[in-house]
Amino acid sequence: MTGARRVVVKVGSSSLTTASGGLDADRVDALVDVLAKVRDGGGREVVLVSSGAIAAGLAPLGLVRRPKDLARQQAAASVGQGLLVARYTASFARYGVRVGQVLLTADDTSRRGHYRNAYSTLDKLLDMGAVPVVNENDTVATDEIRFGDNDRLAALVAHLVHADLLVLLSDVDGLYDGPPGTPGAARIAEVTGPGDLAGVTIGSAGKAGVGTGGMVTKVEAANIATAAGIPVVLTSASRAADALAGRDTGTYFHRTGRRSADRLLWLAHASTPQGALILDDGAVRAVVDRRTSLLPAGISAVEGEFSAGDPVELRDPQGVPVARGLVNFDAKEIPQLLGRSTRDLARELGPAYEREVVHRDDLVILTPRLTP
Repeated sequence: MTGARRVVVKVGSSSLTTASGGLDADRVDALVDVLAKVRDGGGREVVLVSSGAIAAGLAPLGLVRRPKDLARQQAAASVGQGLLVARYTASFARYGVRVGQVLLTADDTSRRGHYRNAYSTLDKLLDMGAVPVVNENDTVATDEIRFGDNDRLAALVAHLVHADLLVLLSDVDGLYDGPPGTPGAARIAEVTGPGDLAGVTIGSAGKAGVGTGGMVTKVEAANIATAAGIPVVLTSASRAADALAGRDTGTYFHRTGRRSADRLLWLAHASTPQGALILDDGAVRAVVDRRTSLLPAGISAVEGEFSAGDPVELRDPQGVPVARGLVNFDAKEIPQLLGRSTRDLARELGPAYEREVVHRDDLVILTPRLTP
C-alpha cells in the first residue's frame, strides 16, 4: 500500500454532505487535507472519484430528501455538481493544487473510443500536476442514478488509469461480519478472495440516506478491482489518512487476478448487453469450464435485436447469465444457425459461416452477483 504510486480514492455522498442535503465544508476540507498531504509529501498521484452532486443540490433547491423521480434527481445533480467541484477547487487551492472535473457515464466506459479518450484526459491531468475529480454525469445519466453508485465507476477508473491502489471511503470503517454496532459484530480485516465472505451478510444503503450505494456495491467494486490486479482498502472517510499510510484500518482486499485487457474488463462490467443467446448444457460446460469459443451447435435460442460486434449475454438453459461476449452475427442471422455444425453451415451458406458465434478472445465468464 505504501508503495502505491497512483491511487484512486472514492468518497460517497454520506461522507461529504449532511443528511438533509448540502455540502459539509469541514468534511470536504478534511478529506482534501489528507489527499494533498499524500500527493505532495508522498510523491503520489491521486484521482478522486466523488459522489455528492445530487445530495449537494437538495438544500439549494428546497428539497428535504433525495427525490425518487428522475427529473428532480437530474435537476439536483445539475445544481449540486457545480457546487461540488467549486468546493473542491477552493479546498485544493489552499495547497496550490488545481483540479480538473471529469464527468463520465457507463456509456463512456463501454465505447472503446470514449474509453481511450478518457484515459488520455486523466493521464494528462495527472502528468500536469492536477487532481482529476471524477463523477458520474448524473444530469444526463439514467440507469446509473436509479441502480448504482460511483463504486463500480471507481473500480473501472482504477483500471483505466493503471492505478496501484483503490481506496473506497464510506461512513463505516470497514466491512463487518454483521450489522456494525450490534453485539458480536467484528470488522473483517482482510479478504483474500470471495470465499472469505461466504455466509457474511452485507448491508445495503448507508445510514445517512443521501446516497444510493451500500456495502454490496463496495464489495462488488472491490471484486472488480482485485480481479484486475488492483488491491482495495475499504474504510471510513475519517480514517483515510490511516488507510493511505498503510496502517491497520478498514478492510484490505488482496489481489485475486492480474490486470486484464481493457476491453475484457469493459465487456464484463461496463457493457450493456443488446440481447442474449441461450446455451444448452454442453455449450455451458464448454464455454465456462473449458473456456472455448461458442459455436452455433450449442445455441438453442436467441433473444433481442443486435448487430454483429454488439455485446450479448450467454445464458444457461434456466436463463441464468454465465458469460458475456461480442457476437459475430446479427440477431436475424442466428436462428438459421441454431444447433448446426460450422461445417454444414459453410457447405450450405458459404465460408463466412464457418466461424464462431462468439470467439473465446471476445468472451468473459461472469461471476454471481452479491445480494444484500
